[in-house]
Amino acid sequence: MQNLAMKLLRKGESPTDQPVRKRLGTLGSAVGVGVNAILALGKLLIGSLTGSVAVTADAINNLSDAAGSVVSLVSMRLAQKPVDKEHPFGHGRMEYLGALAVGVLILVMGVETFTSGVKSILHPTEIAFGWVPFWLLVASILMKGGLFLFYNAVGKLIDFPSLIAAAKDSLSDMLATSAVVMSMIAAHGFGIPIDGWMGVAVSLLVLKAGFEVVRETVDSLMGGRKNPELGKEIISRLMKYEHILGTHDLLIHDYGPGRCIASIHAEVPADGDILVLHEIIDQAEHEIGEELNIPLCIHMDPVVTGDEKTDEAHARLSEFLRGLDGGFMLHDLRMVPGENRTNLVFDVVIPAGFTDTQTLTEKICAAAKEIDPRYECVIHYDIDYYH
Repeated sequence: MQNLAMKLLRKGESPTDQPVRKRLGTLGSAVGVGVNAILALGKLLIGSLTGSVAVTADAINNLSDAAGSVVSLVSMRLAQKPVDKEHPFGHGRMEYLGALAVGVLILVMGVETFTSGVKSILHPTEIAFGWVPFWLLVASILMKGGLFLFYNAVGKLIDFPSLIAAAKDSLSDMLATSAVVMSMIAAHGFGIPIDGWMGVAVSLLVLKAGFEVVRETVDSLMGGRKNPELGKEIISRLMKYEHILGTHDLLIHDYGPGRCIASIHAEVPADGDILVLHEIIDQAEHEIGEELNIPLCIHMDPVVTGDEKTDEAHARLSEFLRGLDGGFMLHDLRMVPGENRTNLVFDVVIPAGFTDTQTLTEKICAAAKEIDPRYECVIHYDIDYYH
């Protein structure tokens, strides 16, 4: 299915280009509206003919899916609005709001189906069985399976949160409809009335899918860690340029799928030709930004090289931090000699969420004293947002 999604791209198109995302997102949402509307109408008919609460609940769920696809379509179109004075970074986060709306719709339908299922358990009714409704439900399972694969492939190809959310919902729908089919078999073949229980099972699956969609979308809106692969790719490409000794302080600001802005510090030799180094930084900003389709700002950070004591302190402290197995890294070390002491001023990168900097400082200072008893550490801690 992923190959099929790739075939939707025209020659020379990239899935990260906003016009391409708009076209494929519109296609995916329109397909969802059509398929879910057909399924909902069919299941409403089957539910009324058989008297099955579970089938009717499943039909309502498909109606919510169709409404969710409409929301996805609207959010995609709004997200494509051009930059204006009030929104200098564009309207891309409308896609997250669209995914959030889809999640809320799923939760509402989950509550409705749960209520219907409980009522059916307390007041069970006989289900009329027919082979035509039975096979129509089986066909709907297959259609939902195809829709899941389609949503998932297109959603991941263009990084469209609403379609990815709809894919999760389609998968839960497959399981839910399978439960309905099982309840029909149980009632017809064995006389066991499990329709209400299956309705509750359907609702729990729907609620689970809705909760996951809402949680993931809220994480994105609140600035949760996103796309660590992009951060690794920026660093990997930058390190290939001449005179780049290291990188740190990478920040990626997310203004919606495919709309990120990044900044990073690049370490360069302090004794290098500043005009040459500036030209390299400018070239890297332009080339990496073009290749990854992301505005990139690189801060040139000069570091002392060639000084024996500085290099030794940097190497030994870096080795010590790597040995702590916490993802710690050192950068920007410089020496400030004094009459009775030498200050080592440097930054240490710590993982997001790490809080015990006092103990870490004590360990680093002790390690520095082992190199030279006159060394005193002045440490600034940076947060690594992408590891």
